[in-house]
Amino acid sequence: MTRVLLAEFADPQALTHAARAAVNAGVRPLDAFTPFPVSELDELLATQRSWIRPAMAVGGFGIAALAYFIQWYSSVFDYPINSGGRPLHSWPVFLLVPFEVGVLGAAVAGFLALLWQTGLPRLHDPVFAVPALERASQDRFFLAVPLPDDRRRLERLQERLRAADPLSLQEVVL
Repeated sequence: MTRVLLAEFADPQALTHAARAAVNAGVRPLDAFTPFPVSELDELLATQRSWIRPAMAVGGFGIAALAYFIQWYSSVFDYPINSGGRPLHSWPVFLLVPFEVGVLGAAVAGFLALLWQTGLPRLHDPVFAVPALERASQDRFFLAVPLPDDRRRLERLQERLRAADPLSLQEVVL
């Protein structure tokens, strides 16, 4: 359960000023809700690094290695048939299936990692229960900042956000 301070602003300049004030207060903003992209927010928001690509690499290479091992084991140990004097471990023949299965494994691992990282399928997010947030797609700018546990840091954060002249400032429990 995360407590978030949601500040509403009338223009993007006030939003970026408040985000800088939050960073200067020692708190990285979680998210911003805006009707259009605000490029200055990219370096100010606390974005986490995506682990979808590493999950796809591990899933793809892992499944491909497993498919290659199954083919190798079945042709060398489980059911060795020497046909035409060819070696039992003929690796060029074994490459097609691991490649195809590896691509499929990477796609499935990427899809599952995407669902896990985004928290889907979540039908409702508590931040959208705030009545004023529907204006974020029209003409308002919102900044979500996590509330610090320290009382002094919380007061300093609220003071700096109020200095940015928000239209409203409310606490939301996620």
